[in-house]
Amino acid sequence: MKKVFCMAFLVMLSATALLAQSTDKPYRISGQVKGLRDSSIVLAHWYRSGSQYIPKDTAKMDGEGRFVFEGKKALPQGLYLVLTPKQRYMEVIVDDNQSFSFVTDTASFIKAMKVTGSKENEKFYEYQQSLAALYDEAQAIEVQKKLRNDAVSSALFSKQQAELSKKANDFRVNFIKANKGMFAAKLLEAAAEPDVPEAPKAANGRPDSLWTFNYYKAHYWDGFDLTDERFLLTPIYQRKLERYIKELTVQQSDSLIKSADFLAEKTKPNKEMNLYTIYWITSEYERPKVLGTDGVFIHMAEKYYLTGIMPLTDSTALAKVKEKVTTMKPLLIGKVLPPLSVSDTLQRPINYAGIKADYLVVFLYDVDCGHCRKAVPELKKYTDTIKNKSVQILAVPVGNTSPDNWKKFIREFNIQSWANGYDYNFRTDFRHQYDVFTTPTVYVLDKERRIIARPPLPAEQVGDFIEFYKRQQAAKTPTTAQKEPKAGK
Repeated sequence: MKKVFCMAFLVMLSATALLAQSTDKPYRISGQVKGLRDSSIVLAHWYRSGSQYIPKDTAKMDGEGRFVFEGKKALPQGLYLVLTPKQRYMEVIVDDNQSFSFVTDTASFIKAMKVTGSKENEKFYEYQQSLAALYDEAQAIEVQKKLRNDAVSSALFSKQQAELSKKANDFRVNFIKANKGMFAAKLLEAAAEPDVPEAPKAANGRPDSLWTFNYYKAHYWDGFDLTDERFLLTPIYQRKLERYIKELTVQQSDSLIKSADFLAEKTKPNKEMNLYTIYWITSEYERPKVLGTDGVFIHMAEKYYLTGIMPLTDSTALAKVKEKVTTMKPLLIGKVLPPLSVSDTLQRPINYAGIKADYLVVFLYDVDCGHCRKAVPELKKYTDTIKNKSVQILAVPVGNTSPDNWKKFIREFNIQSWANGYDYNFRTDFRHQYDVFTTPTVYVLDKERRIIARPPLPAEQVGDFIEFYKRQQAAKTPTTAQKEPKAGK
């Protein structure tokens, strides 16, 4: 299913985050790459995680590798790539000053780089060249370490490598301090990992790993200027954003909402950073990959989109967001699934109370759906193995099929033991009442008919999920021995 507001917002995003910084001031970036000639060269900026980039200009090299990028409107500021043939590239910072030049060589873009007219790029490459020199030293030590493979030499070389590592870190720290405020320094500071102190001891006498994790997460954004929109045109923000949300936050709605609101508040002073952050989190959880995290989308839509904090210029897209919230809110995990108005093959009404089972799987399908026809035998195989019938299936067709075709489907797959329901009066809008955009759509309900699993749970994984859920519930339930008070108490 297509996301309901993705395209509408992307249009708005392109007009703001990527173009808001552009002015009528022209840009002119000239360069020379010795070792190349008569080739096309591209100026592009990073987009998202660093796996994508967006071309902004193209130039033709002359016989000596010289070229010029120029235009009448200033470029959006950020970290750019100058792409040579065979996808080799060098990076340059584009800031307020968009008139500068550089010369380099194919032998080593970094070591040979000489920049004129841009303090940002002079410092940017000063750092990289110093780091490259330290790296060369480290490589030379590694070669010697392999050649002289004895304990004394190995210890000496390891000490030298540790000293070089400290030297590199000290150089980075001092570079950031000396160039505070420059984007080159901001890039290094933003990319750095939190410096985690030694953890206190846990009850077992070992370092407290939970304390370490909590400290790391709490200081994850230290040094990152979340109000600088230039980071949108670097790979750094997207990488850190994804890691913070997907790896450092427990994949449960409450935890994710807390992290989402934290980032929305932190980026609030800058409109473009704020809009992108809200957009990415919302779109990521509109159709979540992790069960039980649908509440994130509802929260983001209600708090940011439907209040106007997050503008949608397309009224149709806004209406679809409202519609989706209305549809999904009663269908979140923990809610009682609204009863379906369906009847059995004898046209007798089916109600949940009459289905005796600890777990009820509501299987919404289409008789002509290929995926449904593959899923039904898998589900039947699972339910046939349950001797006490603690799991039952309520199967309901949602397509435009006739009662005769529906009954034929039941006979074909031999699922007469299921609770088979049909909406004879065609009163149910399955799409809007049960969020059925694809078939099959599956809900798993507990004994109270509360939702414990919902789309995107694949029908083929229903059995695995229920068995896993049973084990989870058993682990939470105290044993008789645990419940009974100890003697003398």
